[in-house]
Amino acid sequence: MIAARRREREYFQSSPEYSHLAHRMGSEHLGKMLSKHLETVIKSRIPGLQSLINKTIIELEGELTKLGKPIAADAGGKLYTTMEICRAFDQNFKEHLDGVRAGGEKIYGVFDNQLPAALKRLQFDKHLSIENVRKLITEADGYQPHLIAPEQGYRRLIESCLVTIRGPAEAAVDGVHAILKGIVQKAIAETTELKQYPTLRVEVGNAAFESLERMREESKRATLQLVDMECGYLTVEFFRKLPQDVEKGGNPTHSLFDRYNDSYLRRVGSTVLQYVNMTCASLRNSIPKSIVYCQVREAKRSLLDFFFTELGKKESKQLSKMLDEDPAVQQRRANLAKRLELYRSAQHEIDAVAWSK
Repeated sequence: MIAARRREREYFQSSPEYSHLAHRMGSEHLGKMLSKHLETVIKSRIPGLQSLINKTIIELEGELTKLGKPIAADAGGKLYTTMEICRAFDQNFKEHLDGVRAGGEKIYGVFDNQLPAALKRLQFDKHLSIENVRKLITEADGYQPHLIAPEQGYRRLIESCLVTIRGPAEAAVDGVHAILKGIVQKAIAETTELKQYPTLRVEVGNAAFESLERMREESKRATLQLVDMECGYLTVEFFRKLPQDVEKGGNPTHSLFDRYNDSYLRRVGSTVLQYVNMTCASLRNSIPKSIVYCQVREAKRSLLDFFFTELGKKESKQLSKMLDEDPAVQQRRANLAKRLELYRSAQHEIDAVAWSK
């Protein structure tokens, strides 16, 4: 080939027809021209290639992100992965309560709508009808009627009204519990990492529901205790401020059940209703505080604390069972990772050519 090119050069240089074009003739010159043209064409296509490769890299990275990180081989790595996923869920749950995501506002709806409506439906005025007031006062006196004021009757009437508030209080606790369970389900659905591991998703959900159940029981105990405290000890100042009733009742020779006229019993019922409404208004404010403290605040603070404690005791095999990713997903992630590595290598090579002189 070297000799053939030499003879070709000699021919063009010695030929009268081509001697003046000898520097632009021959296969060597043609090769140089074609190489230069090819280089120009390739460089003109580089931006398009770069754009295509960059787009493909972004798509591959996005798909790998959706599939999640690969499972670590060692127990420490598996525990770390599990904890990170749980923290992501816990953050989503807190964002719902704090108003970053929708859902937490329904809790206020329980306090502002459900609880007041339930208290209103108790209808204390009907409970304090003249017949019922007479019945409870005479029963409270027993065989010895009161001498000045039917104190035991007052207490019996007030307690019989206040104890009915337990129902709305308990319903408020249950209402907030149902909302918190709904928020847990939303947070699980929004935690992308949990979709990768079905068993872990179930375990986290069960752990959260168990915690909420414990919090509900504590909240119910504390909230009902507020009602019981009002039943167990009356606000004496309320009665001391009332005008003293010097009326003895009726004719002491009458039957015990006819001893009080309707006007007197009506005043007793009115006094009890004032006291019950005052206490009910107070409980309407304190019940939400108890529920928020025992349920909402605790859920934000320690929803998965017990689960984390149990998680630290698990061995590598148990953690592997929780991180039970579909083998098909694992294979797809590996294939995508290889493709991504190839495209990044191509990107590096093309960038090097594009920036070279």
